[in-house]
Amino acid sequence: MAPTIRRARKSDAPAIGRVYVETWQSAYPGLLPDAMLVRMSDVRQSAWWSRALGDARESRGIFVAEDEDMGVVGFGSCGPVREIPEGLDGTESRVGEVYTLYVEPDFQNQGLGRRLLDAMFRQLQADGCDTAILWMLANNPARFFYEGLGGAPVGRRADRMAGTHVEEVAYAWRDLDAPLIRRRLAPEEEGPEQG
Repeated sequence: MAPTIRRARKSDAPAIGRVYVETWQSAYPGLLPDAMLVRMSDVRQSAWWSRALGDARESRGIFVAEDEDMGVVGFGSCGPVREIPEGLDGTESRVGEVYTLYVEPDFQNQGLGRRLLDAMFRQLQADGCDTAILWMLANNPARFFYEGLGGAPVGRRADRMAGTHVEEVAYAWRDLDAPLIRRRLAPEEEGPEQG
C-alpha cells in the first residue's frame, strides 16, 4: 500500500526529527561541513518540531508521508514567506514559502516528494497565496526535482552555515493550481547528472 500524506500531529515530532537528521546526513556531505552533519541530533530536532507542532499557526503547514509499516518516511512544512527573492516581478499578490521537504532515501523516487509539495501548495492556497517559493543550496542535486515540477529559479543569496559560505537559490511556482506533473526538460536545460 502506498504511503499516505496527512497533516502532522505533535506525536510525529520524534519521527520528523529522525527523518530530518537522516536526510541531511545523506544529502549534504560535500555541500555542508562534515562536523555540522555529525553533530546533528534527533533529540534536538524532535524538540524543535514538537514546539512547532504545538503552535496551531505553524502546525497547519506541516505534513508527513506515512508508510503503513515504517511510519513517517517524509515530511514538509510551509507558511508565510520569510524573504522575497529579487527575481519575483511584483505581480504576485501573496507569496508563501515551502520551508522544508525531506523524504528518506529508501522512499525517494516514489512520488512522495511531489505529493508532499502538492499538499503544501494546497495549504498555501487555502491561506490566500498565489505563489510559492522554496530556498535550497544551489549545488543540491534536488534542484532537478524542483525544476522538473515547474519550479523556476528567481533569486540567489549567500549564507553561512557552521562557518562555511554557501550559496542558495530560490525556486518559484506562480500557478499553484497547475498540477505537479514531471515535465521533460529540454536538452539545453538538462544537467550532466540527467544525461
